[in-house]
Amino acid sequence: MGTSEGQPEPEWDIRPARPAVVEAIAELRAVVMRPDLERLGRYDEHRVRQRLRDGFSPGHTSIITSAGAFAGSIALRPSDSGHWLEHFCLDPALQGRGLGSAVLRALLTRTDTSGDLVRLNVLWGSPARRLYERHGFTVKTQDPIDVLMLRRPKGNPADEGTSWTSSTRRPAERSR
Repeated sequence: MGTSEGQPEPEWDIRPARPAVVEAIAELRAVVMRPDLERLGRYDEHRVRQRLRDGFSPGHTSIITSAGAFAGSIALRPSDSGHWLEHFCLDPALQGRGLGSAVLRALLTRTDTSGDLVRLNVLWGSPARRLYERHGFTVKTQDPIDVLMLRRPKGNPADEGTSWTSSTRRPAERSR
């Protein structure tokens, strides 16, 4: 999801999810995951949405907005040994413009500061894997469907004042 040359990163913000957004996230997830799931012969129109609903935790999920509109979601669920990164979906029209990297960078600054491991599953062959690898995730295990990735915390971030809040977004005046 690197920024296209000469194209500024989109303005973005993030806020806590509310239970009412579950259907919007489930629909976006179905759209975003469909090509990979179809390629793997695993697309089920109902199941792709239901898995999101079943795993949805508003307390650990954030909504991403860009230019004031719903752009995606991301969840960081605590576990015994760190966190699971889940439900990271962006509107396909916004992919490839640096938004995913900006959101992921902000989230990882938070987990680096707290010293937490971050794990995630990505579908085998998904282009999202390149995004995760650019941000320090490595493959732990894989099978014909899923790739389990892990990121160990980095040393203290250069900007220790950065936190996982809307203040981590790129200001509009800098993105023009």
